[in-house]
Amino acid sequence: MSEHDQRKKVVMPGLAPGIHDAPRVAPHVDGRDKPGHDEARTRRRRRSPLTRLLMTLPAAAVSFVFSSAPALADLKICNRMSYVIEAAIGIDDKAATATRGWFRIDPATCRVVVQGTLTADRILLHARALGVYGASPIPQNGNDMLCVAQDNFVIAAARQCRSGQTQAAFTQVTPTQADDGNLVAYLAEDSEYDDEQARLAGIQRLLVIAGYDIGAIDGVDGPKTQAALAAFLKSRGLSSDLVSSPNFFKTMVDAAQTPSTSGLTWCNDTAYKVMAAVATDDGKSVTSRGWYRIDPKTCLHPDVSGQPKQVFSFAEAVDADNRAVKLKDKPLNWGGDKQLCTRETKFETVEQTDCGARGFAATGFGAVDMSSGGKTLRFAAP
Repeated sequence: MSEHDQRKKVVMPGLAPGIHDAPRVAPHVDGRDKPGHDEARTRRRRRSPLTRLLMTLPAAAVSFVFSSAPALADLKICNRMSYVIEAAIGIDDKAATATRGWFRIDPATCRVVVQGTLTADRILLHARALGVYGASPIPQNGNDMLCVAQDNFVIAAARQCRSGQTQAAFTQVTPTQADDGNLVAYLAEDSEYDDEQARLAGIQRLLVIAGYDIGAIDGVDGPKTQAALAAFLKSRGLSSDLVSSPNFFKTMVDAAQTPSTSGLTWCNDTAYKVMAAVATDDGKSVTSRGWYRIDPKTCLHPDVSGQPKQVFSFAEAVDADNRAVKLKDKPLNWGGDKQLCTRETKFETVEQTDCGARGFAATGFGAVDMSSGGKTLRFAAP
């Protein structure tokens, strides 16, 4: 029986999106909701579960693979999502609960998080996406509220939080064993990526966040993805050899949040989410498109292809409900006098007249001086 046939579906509501086996669904990018346009094994003496927990690394899981296994087995987490994940593990044993985190797992990467046989009353898991993705795409609906900290942590009594700790929703899972004797957990999405697809989808998602047009985030390679990746690496002064580096995702995440030395870069210096739109004038027509999401204290590089004669920019701060933020009864936005068409949802239009009649709104864009080859606009509250 193949691994796919052996896979037992364990739905973790705290680790959606779509944490179950399902037909492939190509995700879409809605600019108002999503970013962008849019192990050496060691046999050890038997220890108590809590002691082993505190000596090992955190974990997160979605679905598990069954098979026979030897007496000792490591717990290994494999990430088949298009997000870089940070995870925490909780162990219930004889009425005591301990937690530890955070353990980073890149797309298409497996990591051993507990060495040796783990026995416990319950194993609990929690995962979060890196901040670069904005508001967490992983809903946390677990039933156990346990203590975590913002940075790396070990909490021996995790049901009563102390200063610097907050509660997070953990989901109970039942680990099972894979063909190699290890306990294996797969983080998965509705798209049910394999490792190769998950890695490519992870690259695509970061390119979208950086403002590049790759089409759909689908884990399928193509000329758009290759062109966007090449442009991204070039704009950040990175070698194409980086793609095969084990530190690729870390470097790419860092670079996605760093202003580019070429093209247009937006940097959000406010405490609010900012939604931005860009327009380009090629001498024949003006094309406006949005929305790009720029999270607080991050930068984003929108896709401005070719060599347009003029570039225009508009941005506005929005709250958690995507309503315009107002300071002293005035919207917090950054634009200018150039009236171009926008609308509330994701848009792209080359027609800039009769905005209202076409279901758009006339919005004041500001001209961007690109004469030096690169320009960074910083958005700050007055």
